[in-house]
Order: sequence, then structure tokens, then C-alpha cells
Amino acid sequence: MKRVLIAEDSSVIQNLAKKILEFQNFEITAVKNGEQVMQLLDKEDFDILLLDINMPIMDGMECVKAIRQLSDSKKSQLPVVAITGNAKNYTDTDFKEAGFNDALMKPLNFDRLVDVVKGLTE
Repeated sequence: MKRVLIAEDSSVIQNLAKKILEFQNFEITAVKNGEQVMQLLDKEDFDILLLDINMPIMDGMECVKAIRQLSDSKKSQLPVVAITGNAKNYTDTDFKEAGFNDALMKPLNFDRLVDVVKGLTE
């Protein structure tokens, strides 16, 4: 079973994404910020990370950059997908340059969520 780590400070989005992906037979772990992501990655392996851009403590942009700099090459290459309401007007180029594999806009399109997660974990 593929493991998905979701970092999202909105419990509504977190729970919806979790239900949808569990229905597709993914195992989900959910956290609230980038700092918790880094702590978990230190101890565990995941197949993909869904990362909200706008989070307290360590936001998605900071977090993906930290992941790409990890010394463990498997972890530094982890597929990471941005989840964004785009409050800061980032472009696709900004996301790619930061190290994201893809970006999902809020409100989440759940068919696209499933397609992207499946595509990056096959």
C-alpha cells in the first residue's frame, strides 16, 4: 500500500483528501505544518507528500526546499505536490523552481487529486 503524507492546516481539506485517497487504497498520515513533515520524514518513508503552501511555523515553500536538500537521496527525491489557494500568486514556475512535482488548486478537484497522486506513485 502506498503511503501519502498530507500537510494541511485546514482539517476540512485534510479529512476530505484523506477519505478520497483511503477509498483509493492509499495509507494516509496527516500533519498540520512543515516542521512536523520534516520530523516525520526523519523517521519514516512515504511515497508522496501533499503540501499546503500556506501553513504556520514552516510553510510549503520552505518545506519543499528543505526536503530537496536532505542528504538521503530517496527522501530528497520524494514526489511533492503543492496544495494552494494561491493567496500569494505563485506561478507554476515558482512551484517547479521550489521543487514541487505538481500543484493542485483549492478548492480541490478530487478527480485531479487522485490522478496526480496515482501518476506520481506508480
